[in-house]
Amino acid sequence: MAVNNERAGSTPLIERRSIDYIPEAERHGRLFSQFTLWMGANLQITAIVTGALAVVLGGDVFWSLIGLLIGQLLGGGVMALHAAQGPKLGLPQMISSRVQFGVYGAAIPIVLVCLMYLGFTATGTVLSGQALGQLFGVSDSVGILIFASVIVLVTVLGYRVIHWIGRVASVIGVIAFVFLFWRLMSQTDVGALLQIRHFSWSSFLLAVSLAASWQIAFGPYVADYSRYLPSATSSVKTFFAAGAGSVIGAQVAMILGVFAAASANGQFAGHEVAYIVGLGGTGATAALLYFSIAFGKVTISTLNSYGSFMCIATIISGFKGHLTVTRMQRLIFVLFIVGAATLIALLGQHSFLGAFKSFILFLLAFFTPWSAINLVDYYCITRERYDVPALADPDGRYGRWNLLGISVYVFGVLVQLPFISTKFYTGPLVAALGDVDISWIIGLVLPATVYYFCAKKWHSAVPDRLILPVEQNSTQQAKTSGAGRAAAQA
Repeated sequence: MAVNNERAGSTPLIERRSIDYIPEAERHGRLFSQFTLWMGANLQITAIVTGALAVVLGGDVFWSLIGLLIGQLLGGGVMALHAAQGPKLGLPQMISSRVQFGVYGAAIPIVLVCLMYLGFTATGTVLSGQALGQLFGVSDSVGILIFASVIVLVTVLGYRVIHWIGRVASVIGVIAFVFLFWRLMSQTDVGALLQIRHFSWSSFLLAVSLAASWQIAFGPYVADYSRYLPSATSSVKTFFAAGAGSVIGAQVAMILGVFAAASANGQFAGHEVAYIVGLGGTGATAALLYFSIAFGKVTISTLNSYGSFMCIATIISGFKGHLTVTRMQRLIFVLFIVGAATLIALLGQHSFLGAFKSFILFLLAFFTPWSAINLVDYYCITRERYDVPALADPDGRYGRWNLLGISVYVFGVLVQLPFISTKFYTGPLVAALGDVDISWIIGLVLPATVYYFCAKKWHSAVPDRLILPVEQNSTQQAKTSGAGRAAAQA
């Protein structure tokens, strides 16, 4: 561990790598930073709003809490399985999708991931803008612009600063949430709310879906923030560190949202930030709460912006070949990404809650099949035996387009359509199921099953071990050295 700390101390503050493989000599960090990063990313206002939706849209407190917990555990397990890939591969998450989709084909899910990041950044910026507007006595629009400027700065600085922000955010979040829970319980008869139990399958599964979709949506970039850990780091420990931080943080935030919405008498929707801060009081206390809300959003919004930058670089590198991103190019990418999200936030700030619910549920149709395919391939088919250098070679082992992965992915999206229930689209089987959206379950189970059996029969040759760039160089040097010795002996 001392070695890891020494490496971290010698690492520049501004990250110099982007989508590159992280050599062992540059690996650093501790598992606890995974826990604090994901705890801080979840102890924030958007998670509160997500939990509140379970009640705002018709559920009771007791069954909403149970449904949210089940969703956290199911979705958090998927998210944490992705996190465990980071230290082993030393790569951003979406580059590893080239194994399943091909060097060019991986751009298909990556483009959709970029849209996801854009939407989450925009919706988070709306809530942060409200908080900063109240804190500084300016309009919400000015607050949105202030918040966007902070996100640009932190995203450009990169990996180490993001983890540092996560640690600070987790501490501030714990303090703020303990205080808010204390205030809520002193003002509300929590016991009476828990006694009101009207079980409904539609409301219960909505709560499960809200929490599961929240966690699954982290899957496309969670390994980006574990890839600097030493390769010898235990996959099981990485799984529990990232998963526990995310599940605990999200469930705590959503519990607060459930109780807040249940006791608000219809005053929560449309005034989310003001209502939560109002639980804590006025004056200096309110100012501190507004600050904690804005700071809590810095972590997750930075993750989204950083993930967008990584995805765009991944798409370009797939078609262009090896891509070296300069700091100026990084800044331009980030300005474009955050600028687009800010524009969306400014235009859509007055119709936030309903659009957000539809957005996060509709996302599942595109990300659960990708997640299912990636996890089944990594853990059941290739079993961690990736050829990392070949991920950058369109003419290499993984080819340009992997028709197997792409076909199963398209199947996974299409098979969910009859079961989706959002404002964007409602499938024909939703009404027959009591208006229950089970598309995310279909999107995980069926593509995973189909891909497993098809890949067993038609998967391309799998390496007999994990091949890393440094190992390839070492092997090449050994061969060159052996040839030199042979020539000398001759």
